[in-house]
Amino acid sequence: MIPLLPSVKVELGGLLGAALAANQSGRLSTFIVDENSPAIGIFDPARAAKNDEGDWYGEHAGKWLVATAKSAARTGDPQLIANLLRVTDYLVAVQDTDGYLGTYAADHRFMRRQPPKPGTWDGAPSVRTWDIWTHSYLVLGLLEVHRHFPKAAYLEAARRIGDLCWHTLGEGGIDICELGNHHGMSATVLMDAAVDLYFATGEPRYLALSQRVLQQADANPDLALLRRALEGVDASEIATGKAYQLAWNLVGLAKLHKATGDASYRQAVENLWQSIRDHHLSLGGGPWGGVGHRSREVFNPAGVFSPQAYVETCSVLAWIQLNRELLAISGEARYAEEIERTAYNDLLGAMAPNGEDWCYYSFPNGRRVHTTYWRCCKSSGAMAIEELPAIAYTQSAQGHIAVNLLGPGSAAFDHPAAGSLKLTQATRFPFDGAITLAVQAERRARFVLSVRVPQWAQGATLAINGVAHHGAVTAGQYAVIEREWSHGDQVTLDLPMVPVAHVQVQQNTQESRAPDGSPVRQQVMHYEYVAVTRGPLVYASGLVDGYKTGETLRLSAGPSTEWLQVAPQDQGEGPAIHLHSLGRTPLTLEPYYRTGGRVDGAWRLTWMSLAPVEARDAVG
Repeated sequence: MIPLLPSVKVELGGLLGAALAANQSGRLSTFIVDENSPAIGIFDPARAAKNDEGDWYGEHAGKWLVATAKSAARTGDPQLIANLLRVTDYLVAVQDTDGYLGTYAADHRFMRRQPPKPGTWDGAPSVRTWDIWTHSYLVLGLLEVHRHFPKAAYLEAARRIGDLCWHTLGEGGIDICELGNHHGMSATVLMDAAVDLYFATGEPRYLALSQRVLQQADANPDLALLRRALEGVDASEIATGKAYQLAWNLVGLAKLHKATGDASYRQAVENLWQSIRDHHLSLGGGPWGGVGHRSREVFNPAGVFSPQAYVETCSVLAWIQLNRELLAISGEARYAEEIERTAYNDLLGAMAPNGEDWCYYSFPNGRRVHTTYWRCCKSSGAMAIEELPAIAYTQSAQGHIAVNLLGPGSAAFDHPAAGSLKLTQATRFPFDGAITLAVQAERRARFVLSVRVPQWAQGATLAINGVAHHGAVTAGQYAVIEREWSHGDQVTLDLPMVPVAHVQVQQNTQESRAPDGSPVRQQVMHYEYVAVTRGPLVYASGLVDGYKTGETLRLSAGPSTEWLQVAPQDQGEGPAIHLHSLGRTPLTLEPYYRTGGRVDGAWRLTWMSLAPVEARDAVG
């Protein structure tokens, strides 16, 4: 595990910097401003006393606290800081004496015994499904505010929630899986908040609380989180396969590994990470599903592909956080790779330029729809954007510097050997692969600088002060440079960016057995699709010919370099790609995140249907 230090001040430019600025001036500055804002007004004790709906709207408060604390601390925006502290003070003031800080009427709260839940596929409805969920986000929010704007009352409020949960799951005799839907997964996310409480306070009972949650989750045969993960089952087979909730559970389990060193926890997380990575991500990096099961928000069975599958923005948040934890544990480039891919595609692709409007669901092939005021994904997207600065550059306790995310920006470090140290990335990435990393150091010092080389960048080259680097420059790994660094040193990285064609098959195979017991398999559906990426960016078209929601292409049998061409014009946000197919005018593809102008109702078509094999053979 690489211990990360907090003494890094990061400024991101380019696409990510613009998203952060829009998030600050949009969602974070307007959605909640004081105790009268609707998302905070629901915590008013008189109003909560009448709430027997079992809703989840209380989650917005904790998400806003987390994201706004990070933004306010990074930018120093005085109005944002004032709003943040006013709202946090209000929430602390209305917390009950027993530690409860939710939006439910007394007889619906998570501490009260309830009749057994109905035997529905996801355990819903339940009178208190989202109470623990809301409190988990509140703990994370209170801790984040305390981390940047320390005040004893904020930490104490978080501890009182933790103590209430500890007593409820212990002396109260209530099982955590009774408190949430999807066989308990909407409540077992408490693991994450409990471990963070342990990290913040050092008090063993919060670590024990997290372990108790895991034990109860594993004892539930419909969930069996740890056991089934260690057995290597597919992510879609854990409880209901709910993507957002499962990924958040894995964030807590990864933190539990960091706290205990238990190797089985890490193995379980890595098993499910690999399952999600191999079978359950869109080309743009977001967890997707919704076409092979009964919910829009659960993973499809492994191997199910559909260009109309759903990417829920909440799941994008949890996926980024899961990769954040695994990056911190292992230092492996593949986790930063997934964060970058997701950020530049499905995260930015769900966000409107105003920083306020978000898509609840995004589709590789489908219409962009900006969601309504109360939807969870608007707060999740805002929270996900704020994860990126702390991931972009990291420093270990030994002074090892890692550049994890590529793009214009800078990071200032209090370095143990070099003193005041600043790294500045000058680049047009993700539109261009030329990157210059400038070093400004208070004094000469020997240390390790690791720069991530993306897995798609075959043939990448690296030079230091114009001299070719003699160490390994391997796609999908970090280029590790250990030397004595001086003020003015420059690292230049050149990443080849060629268009790449990806082919997927939407298919259905019937499987059975003959009377003699022999297996019988027959494919009854087979459609092939092609999509295009360049560097980290997924490319897409708007409506084809101005009105078609799909198009079937016949491609040349030659290499993709014959029918994928980068446009010579570049207006500053990267060139278009022309896809040449037989028998029609070329299609113009743009980066997915901005296809259609990022406006509500715009269409994005990522996967293009290929002509049936017989037709392609006839052409050849």
